[in-house]
Amino acid sequence: MVRRHVPQRFFCAQKRAYLDPTVSMAHVLRHHQVTAADLGLRPTVIVSLVPPLARRLFRQCGTPAPAALRVLHQPLYNPERAFFSCIASPMGAPMAAMLLEQLIALGGRRFLYLGFCGALQPELRIGDLFLPTRALREEGTSYHYLPPTVEPAAAERLTAVLQAQAHGGGLRLHPGVIWTTDAPYRETRAKIRRFQAAGVAAVDMEMAALFAVARYRQCEVAALLVVSDECYHPVWRPGFGAPSLRQACQQAVALALEAAAAIAALPDPGVDGERRIR
Repeated sequence: MVRRHVPQRFFCAQKRAYLDPTVSMAHVLRHHQVTAADLGLRPTVIVSLVPPLARRLFRQCGTPAPAALRVLHQPLYNPERAFFSCIASPMGAPMAAMLLEQLIALGGRRFLYLGFCGALQPELRIGDLFLPTRALREEGTSYHYLPPTVEPAAAERLTAVLQAQAHGGGLRLHPGVIWTTDAPYRETRAKIRRFQAAGVAAVDMEMAALFAVARYRQCEVAALLVVSDECYHPVWRPGFGAPSLRQACQQAVALALEAAAAIAALPDPGVDGERRIR
């Protein structure tokens, strides 16, 4: 009889996985006859989780020529006169975490994510900028990286940089807790009410997993999310295509570029040598 698995049983304390990302990426590099140095990945990386933000990001960077190899089928860009790289990410916790693992294996250390989120509290409106500080885990990926008792959180240094840059530019960020789910079409009214009562501010599909991977791999991840829809009305209220959302996307990209430049100047918090391809 096969035992049912629940998230609490997903975590395994064994450090080395059967398929390690450094081994996997070394194989890919050999196959394409390039080296990690050929890619030129910088330690600081801006990662976009949604196409509207990715398009704006790449336009602002001048859409430089992509690196010699795609990472998880995504072109990697190294803007001229910048000390950070840019890449788009697949949506959803499993694929976003896989891309993050590969970027870490290639030498990435500090990651600033751009994405969308749904608002659970009426203080958040479409077009607001949200800064997730902690994540409630209702997806499966994070449980493979951290025990169920550990709460994934954003990197404090990177979050502080975002806040400082926003303050200097006259932008307001709304910090708070985010609920990460694998199933957006199962965000029931009962669940929303429960998370609202607990003070959870927003919902997304990736943050808990990305924070968990970063903690496990001793890297840093923070995120800047644009509120794209409001989930606290009797009927769902989307903002896709709204002028306020388009303006917020422009603000988020500009802020991310400024913050990434400041983040790139931070000292490295420490490097786990096993996580890099030799």
